[in-house]
Amino acid sequence: MDEDLDADLNALTREQLLAEARKLRAAIRRHRDSSGHDLCWYHPQLWALLPDAPRQAPQVPDWPQFMRGCVAYRASLDAQCPHAPRVPLEFAPTEPAPPGTSGTPAP
Repeated sequence: MDEDLDADLNALTREQLLAEARKLRAAIRRHRDSSGHDLCWYHPQLWALLPDAPRQAPQVPDWPQFMRGCVAYRASLDAQCPHAPRVPLEFAPTEPAPPGTSGTPAP
């Protein structure tokens, strides 16, 4: 697996490289500046900026393990961002749950 995933950059002009850098910086800033419940989402639109496809589908933990990871992630924000404002923002889905799911963890 010595494949150079960035070989396509060698063929780009200076202007094309600058445009690519600006596009990637904008995407990184959108991700960095996400807040509230947006911090927890799957971000295929960010990964789609790469020229190569993912090598595998993401592995999704079962609900109990997933929720423990969510709690650990939220606890890490207390440690890493102790001065960030805390807001009583309830989750409000922007997209309907996929067919056959309730959008909530199984009991």
